[in-house]
Amino acid sequence: MSVREVGPRDGLQNEDPIPTAAKVELIDALAMTGVRRIEAVSFVHPKAIPQMADADEVWSRVRRDPRIRYSALVPNLRGAERALAAGFTELEVVVSASDTHNQRNINRTTEESLAELPALVSLVHEAGGTLQLIVSTSWGCPYEGDVPVERVLWVAGRGVEAGVDSLVYGDTTGMATPPRVTRLVGATRTAHPGLPLGLHFHNTRGTGLANVYAALELGVDDFDASVGGLGGCPYAPGASGNIATEELVYLLEDMGIDTGIDLPALIGVAGLAERLVGHKLDSQVLRAGPAVR
Repeated sequence: MSVREVGPRDGLQNEDPIPTAAKVELIDALAMTGVRRIEAVSFVHPKAIPQMADADEVWSRVRRDPRIRYSALVPNLRGAERALAAGFTELEVVVSASDTHNQRNINRTTEESLAELPALVSLVHEAGGTLQLIVSTSWGCPYEGDVPVERVLWVAGRGVEAGVDSLVYGDTTGMATPPRVTRLVGATRTAHPGLPLGLHFHNTRGTGLANVYAALELGVDDFDASVGGLGGCPYAPGASGNIATEELVYLLEDMGIDTGIDLPALIGVAGLAERLVGHKLDSQVLRAGPAVR
């Protein structure tokens, strides 16, 4: 089972900016919980996402644990060049299945982003890295409504043609439900049976963990989550945070699935995240604690 912690990037990008030192503190604290994958920063234009304007400085100050795979999100070739120059070898590029969301998010049409994928793949692979395609708004768009499965598969297929190393579907607006997850994952398994697939759920409408359970039944074993339930999307009005990492770990461990993550330690870091952003976070496990204290 692979759990990627995305709080330092996807979580914090939807909060008021916090000091660089606080971001570094959060990343280093997460590294002590047994999490083995952390999405640390994104290399986006500071005018677009000012919360990530200090990405280079954050990364230079992180106490890098050799047991952990750190990754960075990029929107385009320029972002990839910056990430590679900073020393990242695991990169993620995000493309929205919804054309309107892609334009609001990175000021390009979906087709324009997809057209750049072959060059991105070449750049990253030549540097010895890997590139993951994250398809956002895979289950719905705040501007266009439902996104057809065929549209998502078209974006995924273009990624496969370009040579991406793996795929993640993002439920940017929390519109996914278990039946929708089953349809999209099933169709993807049929179209691209050998492609590594991860899922990124938000809990906007309270279905996040139910969606995880449905995906587990289909054999998916790679999930993103955010400590404390931090997050949302600056370009998806009303979208609340990601599923909370501690809630995901609580569910998986109770199902007998070993995550290698220390739940009490993780809950402690969720409390730290709450203090750093200065307001109450949505995680129920943060409030209630583990089943046995």
